Amino acid sequence: MDYQPYVDRVDGYVTERPGTVVVAFLLVTGMFALGLGGVSTEAGTQQFTQDVPAQEALDEVNAKFSPAFAADTGSTQLIQRSGNVLSRTAMLRMLEVQERMADRPGMRVESTSSAAGIVARQLDPDAETLAAQQRAIEGATDTEIRAAVRAADETNPRFSGLLSEDYNPESASASATIGVVSHEIPGGVSGSAGQGGSSPLTPIQQEAERIVDSVGGDITVFGSGVIAAEFSAVINDTLAIVVPAAVLLITVFLSVAYRDLADLLLGVVALFMALVWTFGFMGIAGIAFSQVLIAVPPLLLAVGIDFGIHAVNRYREERARGRDIAASMTETTDQVLVAFFIVTGTTVIGFGANLTSDLPPIREFGIVAAVGIVFTFAIFGVFLPAAKVKLDHARERYPIPTFGTTPLGFGESALGRFQGAGSRIARVGPLVFVVALLVVSGVSAGYATGVDTTFETEDFLPPADQPDYYDALPEPFAPGEYTVTGTLNFLEESFETGQSDTVTVYVEGPMERGSALESLHRAGRDPPSSVVTEDRQAEATSIVTVIRDYADRDPAFARLVDRNDADDDGIPDENLPDVYDALYDSPAGERASQYMTADRRSTRVVYTVKSDATQGEVTADARTLADRQRFEATATGSTVVFESISTVILESAIVSLVVALVGSSLFLVAVYWLLLGRASLGIANVVPIVVTVCLVAGSIRLLGLSFNAFTATILAITIGLGIDYSVHITHRFADEYVENGVELYEAIDRTVKGTGGALTGSMLTTVFGIGVLVLSLFPAIGQFGLLTALSVFYAYLASLYVLPSVLVLWARAVGDDGADTVFGRLTSG
Repeated sequence: MDYQPYVDRVDGYVTERPGTVVVAFLLVTGMFALGLGGVSTEAGTQQFTQDVPAQEALDEVNAKFSPAFAADTGSTQLIQRSGNVLSRTAMLRMLEVQERMADRPGMRVESTSSAAGIVARQLDPDAETLAAQQRAIEGATDTEIRAAVRAADETNPRFSGLLSEDYNPESASASATIGVVSHEIPGGVSGSAGQGGSSPLTPIQQEAERIVDSVGGDITVFGSGVIAAEFSAVINDTLAIVVPAAVLLITVFLSVAYRDLADLLLGVVALFMALVWTFGFMGIAGIAFSQVLIAVPPLLLAVGIDFGIHAVNRYREERARGRDIAASMTETTDQVLVAFFIVTGTTVIGFGANLTSDLPPIREFGIVAAVGIVFTFAIFGVFLPAAKVKLDHARERYPIPTFGTTPLGFGESALGRFQGAGSRIARVGPLVFVVALLVVSGVSAGYATGVDTTFETEDFLPPADQPDYYDALPEPFAPGEYTVTGTLNFLEESFETGQSDTVTVYVEGPMERGSALESLHRAGRDPPSSVVTEDRQAEATSIVTVIRDYADRDPAFARLVDRNDADDDGIPDENLPDVYDALYDSPAGERASQYMTADRRSTRVVYTVKSDATQGEVTADARTLADRQRFEATATGSTVVFESISTVILESAIVSLVVALVGSSLFLVAVYWLLLGRASLGIANVVPIVVTVCLVAGSIRLLGLSFNAFTATILAITIGLGIDYSVHITHRFADEYVENGVELYEAIDRTVKGTGGALTGSMLTTVFGIGVLVLSLFPAIGQFGLLTALSVFYAYLASLYVLPSVLVLWARAVGDDGADTVFGRLTSG
C-alpha cells in the first residue's frame, strides 16, 4: 500500500501553510471549549451497579415491597462518643440535637429515636415529646437514671442495639451510642446497592452538622448525604492536588527534554488543547466525569508528551544534519506520522477493549480515552509540526531566544551509552536473552493468577488516616477533613449492628399454593455457614415471620392458623387465601405487604449473615438458599450486588486484556503488511508488550494490590501505552533497515540512539506525570497511578533492551532477501 501521497498532503499543509493549520486547530479548540460547560460529575459506587442482574433484582424488590423499601424516607445517624453516653449530660445533649432538628421545618423530620429517649420514657411513660423527655431526665436523680437504664435494657430489645459493645448494664455506662432521625424526602432516595455522589439528604445533614456545632459536644452526623458530599468533595480535592503536581513535574521534565523555552511552550499548548478537546467532547456527548475518568488526563498527557518529544527530537535530528526547516519537517512527518498512526491505532484498541466490560463507568473510560487519543494524534501529528515550522521561521526573522536544540541521547553522551546496552545485547546473545525473558514472563504471569478482586465503598473514599504531607499543603490545595471512612470503621468495630448484614432472596411463584409457606420456611433449614443460625434454622424474616408474630398477639388469627396447619408447626399449609385475607385486613397488613405483594405472586426472605464472612461466601450461600426454593428465586442485596460487580471486574480485566492483545497484534500485522510488506514485523513488535503485561500482572500481586474498579483497566492500558514505545523503535528500525537498506546492527544502533533518547524523555515525564496519581485521596486511584507508571517503565525497558534482540532474531528469520518466512537463520551471524 502506497501511503506516501497522504503523508505528502499533510506535509504540504504543515510546511507550506503552517499559519492556516494553526488557526484552524485553534478554532476547533474554541468549539470544543464550548462543551466544557456541559461536563457534570458523577461519584460513588452507584454508577457501577447499573445493568448488574443482582441490582435489577434488588430494584424489583424495592419497587414491590413498600413501605420498607420505599424511596420517600431517609435517615440521619447521630453518633455520640464520650466517657459515658448514658450520663445525664450526654443524654440531654442527644435529645437537644434531635429537638432542634425536629423544630426546623426544612429538615422534614418524621420521627426520632435514641437510647436517651428510651431511658426518658422509662422515667416518665407520658414523655412523648423530645422536650418532655429532656425534662424527665433533668428531674431524675442519678440513681433513678441508672435504674431506668437497667429497666430499658430488660424491657426494650432495641435499647442495647443503640449502644456500643462495651455497654455495661450494671454501671449504666457505654462509650458510644447512635441516635436516629428519620426524614420525609418528597423526591425519594435511591434504592441502589451503591452510594451515589449526590443525595437529597446532603443539605439536611449539612444543616444537622451546623446544629451539632451550635450545641457542642461529641456528636457526629452520619448518613448517605454525608457520604455523597464526601464523594464529590474528594474528586475536587484530588484534582486540586494531582493536576498542579502533574503540571509541575511534567513542566520540569519537558524542560529537560526540550531544553528550549519556545518548544516547551508549544508542547504545553498542544497538551492543553488535547485536554480541552477531550473534555469538550465529554460535555457534548453527555458523559459525566467520574472517579474512574480521573485517570484520563494523565493518560492523554502521557501519550501527548511522547508524541511531542518524538516529533521535536526527530526534527532536531534532521536539523543537526544541516537540512533546512521545510526539508527537516518533511522528513520528520514522513516518519512520525506513520508511527503516530500505528501507535494511535494500537492505543485505541487497548483503551477501546474496555468497551467489552459490563460496567458502564469502565465502558465510558474506554470511550473517552480512545477518543482522546485520536484527538492527541491529530494535535501532535499536524498542529505541533505546523506550529514548530511557524516558530522556526519566526526565529529567522525575529530575535527569539534559542537554547538547546540537540536531540536527546545523541552522539556519545552518557544517556546514549546507557541506551546502547540493548543493541550490545542484540549483538552478543539475542536468542538466549529473549528466551530467558520469556521464561521470566511466564513465571510472572503464573504468579499473577493469585491476584484478588474487590469492589468496596472504601475504594472510593480517602483512608481514615491521611498522610501527614497533606497537612503541609497550602490553600487552595489543602484537602478538607474527611470522616466517612473513620466513621464506618468505628461503627463496624463498636456496635453489634455492625457485626451482621442481610441478604435477600426474591421469590416469584404462586404463594397461595398449599405448600408455598412450608417451602419458603424449609429452605432455611440447616443453612450454609455464613448465615446466622438458631436451632439449625436460618435467622430470617419473611411472610412466615409476620404470620407467626401476629398469631402470637391475636387469638382469633391464631385459631385461623391452627385450623389450616396440618402438621402443627405454626405455618399454615391449607386455605392460604383465607389466611392472607385475614392478615392483610388486620393491623399487621402493612408489615405483611413488606414481604409479599398484593397479587401474592412474589415474596422475599431476608436472611441475617455473619459480618466476618467474605462477600464471596455470603453471595455463594445466598444463591444456595435461593436454589433451595421451590419457585423461581434470585439472591440479591448490597453484598450480592457488590460481589457480582467484583466478578464482572475480573471478567472485564481478562476479556479486555485478550481483546487488546489480539486486536493490537492483528492491527500491527495488518499495518506492517500493508505499509512495508512485512507482516511478521507486527509479531516482533508485540513481544516486548507481552513481557510488559506479564511483569505488570505479577507486580500487582507482589505489591499486595488487587483488581478493583480502577485497576481492572490496567492490563489493557499497559498494552495501549506499551505499544507506543515498541512501535517507535520498530518503525524507526524498519525505516533504517528495510526502507534505507542500512546494515542490521548499524540500523539497530541508529534506532536506539535516535529514538531511544526521545523514549527516555517521554518515559521520565510520563512516569512522574502519571505517578503523581499516588497523591490522590482515593487509595484505588493511587494504586492505578502506581501501576500505570510501573507499566510505562517496564514498557520502556522492554522496548529499549528486549526489542533490539527480537528485531535481530526477526531479521535472521526473514532472511537477507527480505522474504517473510516462518523459519529462518535464528542462530546465524
